[in-house]
Amino acid sequence: MTRVFSGIKPTGHLTLGNYLGAMRRWAAVDQHESDALFCIVDLHALTVDHDPARVRRLSRQAATLLLASGLDPRLCTVFVQSHVDEHARLSYLLECVATDGEMRRMIQYKEKAARERVRGGSVRLSLLTYPVLMAADILAYGTDQVPVGDDQTQHVELARDMAVRFNQRYGHTFVVPRATPPRVAARVMNLQDPASKMGKSDDSGPGIVYLLDEPDVVRRKIMRAVTDSARDVVYDPEARPGPANLLEILAACTGGNPSELSGVYETYGALKRDTADAVVEVLRPVQERHRELCADPGYVEGVLRDGAERARAMARPTVDAAYRAIGLLPAAAADGMAVADIGVTV
Repeated sequence: MTRVFSGIKPTGHLTLGNYLGAMRRWAAVDQHESDALFCIVDLHALTVDHDPARVRRLSRQAATLLLASGLDPRLCTVFVQSHVDEHARLSYLLECVATDGEMRRMIQYKEKAARERVRGGSVRLSLLTYPVLMAADILAYGTDQVPVGDDQTQHVELARDMAVRFNQRYGHTFVVPRATPPRVAARVMNLQDPASKMGKSDDSGPGIVYLLDEPDVVRRKIMRAVTDSARDVVYDPEARPGPANLLEILAACTGGNPSELSGVYETYGALKRDTADAVVEVLRPVQERHRELCADPGYVEGVLRDGAERARAMARPTVDAAYRAIGLLPAAAADGMAVADIGVTV
């Protein structure tokens, strides 16, 4: 089976965008059609200033919501990145293959570093190098496909470059992965700023629908969504991003087509009401299952423990092979085997 790897970073509460753009497809398609791994990439959350307790809390919440969205540990592997040492082991090897220029061209680093320079500050070194850790996340498992939105394609291209370069220099070790864009609602936009993605790290709460928002909160946020001054409802993402965002959300929730749906509505009020109802219904089973899982924390812990064991077993042979290929001396066995190179018996 094709192997798929997807990760989600615990830097904020998961949103409607995370669900419609990724999580729903993971549960409905990827775990059934592929050998799929779904990872809470908590090490990536350390690249910026953070509260340790909040990272732990959001990591557990993300794992619980992944399961609540329909991921079945009998069909896929759900685990936490920091529970599998092979990610960090491989990351350093890939840093020895990557170049400084490649890292400094990465869009997220350039944008965040520029903002910090304006403030007179500096970003953490890990922000510069974390795309290599992301490549290690992917390559450690022999991943064939990485489902990502447009904003993450650059990182998958880096992983491809790292795999090809390593294979050429040290012998074939890694599968060369490819990015696979989601089929529907790849990008759900901020309700208050439809030119920006609905990101979980964003502070503009009124424009973001969180997966655990109460129905009344969901309705209020959608009813206050930005549209425009026109009176007709037309689907035009470039010229009229506000109405287009609502139509895309409604289409993703109902299985409709945004262009066709635009002909159904004469007012933004009606469009907003139907969109709010559709979102509430889509989130209802996720929230109900989340409450059930929160009442049984031992189950979630067991899933993560078993997932880490499976992930470790998958990743270790590839990472060990990379260590040998790049020229590192294998560790001596713990059963008294002699280390001939230095004449010492362990």
